[in-house]
Amino acid sequence: MARAMFEYTKTVLNKVSFDTTLFCKEVEKAVKRLLPYELEELRIFIQNLIHQNPELNQSLIYLKL
Repeated sequence: MARAMFEYTKTVLNKVSFDTTLFCKEVEKAVKRLLPYELEELRIFIQNLIHQNPELNQSLIYLKL
C-alpha cells in the first residue's frame, strides 16, 4: 500500500507543478506520509521536475536529505 501512496504523490505533484506554493505544500504532506527510502526516490523525482520548472527548486528544503 505504501507504494501506491508514493505513486499517488507523484501524480499529485505533477498536477500542481504549475503553482510553487501548492507544490511545496504537497511536498510537505509527502514527507509526513512516505517511507524513508521513498523520500530519496521523491527527491530524485522532484529534481527531474525542477529541470522543467526551475522555480520549484525551493521545494527541496522540505526534503532534509
